[in-house]
Amino acid sequence: MKYQPKDSSKTPRFCGLRTFMRLPHVKTTENVDFAVMGVPFDTAASFRGGARFGPQSVREASMLLRPYNLEMDVNIFDHCSGVDYGDLDVVPGYIHETYDLMVKQLKPIYEAGVVPLCIGGDHSITLGELRAIKEVRGPVALIHFDSHTDTWDNYWGMKYTHGTPFRRAFEEGCLIGDRTIQIGMRGPLYQPGDVNDSKDLGFEVLTAGDIHRKGIEYTAEMIQKTVGDTPVLVSFDIDFLDPAYAPGTGTPEIGGFTTWEACEIIRKGLKGLNIVGFDLVEVAPSLDAGEITSFAASGILFEFISVLADKKRMESNK
Repeated sequence: MKYQPKDSSKTPRFCGLRTFMRLPHVKTTENVDFAVMGVPFDTAASFRGGARFGPQSVREASMLLRPYNLEMDVNIFDHCSGVDYGDLDVVPGYIHETYDLMVKQLKPIYEAGVVPLCIGGDHSITLGELRAIKEVRGPVALIHFDSHTDTWDNYWGMKYTHGTPFRRAFEEGCLIGDRTIQIGMRGPLYQPGDVNDSKDLGFEVLTAGDIHRKGIEYTAEMIQKTVGDTPVLVSFDIDFLDPAYAPGTGTPEIGGFTTWEACEIIRKGLKGLNIVGFDLVEVAPSLDAGEITSFAASGILFEFISVLADKKRMESNK
């Protein structure tokens, strides 16, 4: 059995449960290539909260999505089967207990070879994903879209916040440092070390300035060169986009990217990679305007699923 969305030309989009892209809500890993799931945890945010409501707002916006990607010339469900798995259980205000729950719930997904698409939540959730991946298959590469490196050592003396997950992940042996690339860093910093700390861990860092000046093709080539054929997690903070395109987020930074630029980097930079997981985080609908951010987020997820379908197509044509 192949799982695919309802046909909106036959049943209206405003009918039925609000699942991502109108996929069936089924908690299964059988005959599934990808599973969309919410992780509504946001109590590790350092400034403005509200991302716990991100999963439901992104699902609502995704009602408009259709299965065919014009730019990639691929119909997702000709090649992939996917479900909306629902939300993972979390414990608001208790990050370590939430991490334990995430690992317990995600391990069977990774063990089955299904690609989880996690909708956050704040960016602290990625550490839970990486811990689960490590238990199943060891350390992995990382492609990190963001305006911040999230490799600070602590906030207010606290080691586990949405600004620290990738330092903790490296320290715990979840990441392969020289196969990790962070792109889009910008904005006012506390000190030069805010970027250099990532480089000291072995990460490749492309600032927003690098990308704006050198272009999308260069950025895609750097992603491909850094990751190679290593299993990789892709983590997309919605504040990678400029606030004009994603105002509904807790820590917006000007000088970012358009939705078109983000989609092009995904299509070209992620093409053919061995992707084992994906998340999109930091959508805070209470801070949004006209659902701009939620629509952008659902579109980014659509492009990522299209990359998975394109890889399936390439493998079937070999």
